[in-house]
Amino acid sequence: MLDKTWIPALEQGLPFWDKLTQKEKKEIQSTGEVLEFEKGRTIHRSDEKCMGVMLLLKGQIRAYILSEDGREVTLYRLFAWDLCVLSASCVLDAVAFDVQIEAVEDSRVILIPVSYYKTLMEKNAQVELYTYKISTERFSDVMWTLQQILFMRADQRLAVFLWDEISKSKTDTVTYTHDQIARYIGSAREVVSRVLKYFQQEGIVALSRGKIRILDKKKLRDCLCQS
Repeated sequence: MLDKTWIPALEQGLPFWDKLTQKEKKEIQSTGEVLEFEKGRTIHRSDEKCMGVMLLLKGQIRAYILSEDGREVTLYRLFAWDLCVLSASCVLDAVAFDVQIEAVEDSRVILIPVSYYKTLMEKNAQVELYTYKISTERFSDVMWTLQQILFMRADQRLAVFLWDEISKSKTDTVTYTHDQIARYIGSAREVVSRVLKYFQQEGIVALSRGKIRILDKKKLRDCLCQS
């Protein structure tokens, strides 16, 4: 149950909050709960039943799939105030593939259980429309990821990843291991290490344990456009 101290978070994180009736707002409060997940914790597996819709309050989570040989392909990542709907995929008729969800950092979420969220979607058209809008955006992220894997070289994918990270964090340092980056860009750790070594030789980055510092943003940006 969510007490009244969580109402500001619901107002900020649920764009449809002001379209709910007072009864629906109280039902979200009575059925919702706050969950904490440690870094590296599996939040949802494809063989588990739907959890519900998660509003990410802090931290970072990722949705990924597993290839037949056990390789992980990250579909997208979510950050504070993002809404995770694939954890409630059973309420979305068009979702037909299995995803895993993992906490990339220590994370806190508000969970609206699927048992109530499905009813809410059926009763409130605004909630249904927003849920499918978010689902469409997530599938757009998935298509972008697959496009990169299929049509971009590993050095380009890595350059895109590094550029996105420094743009989001507003710093010149990326704090991920080679193995983590490989999972995020759908590659192998050995390939990531080889490309990073090349970037280091070209003066684009400086490498240290668990950290990559961008030295030349222009050269990194040029890598994005190379054919």
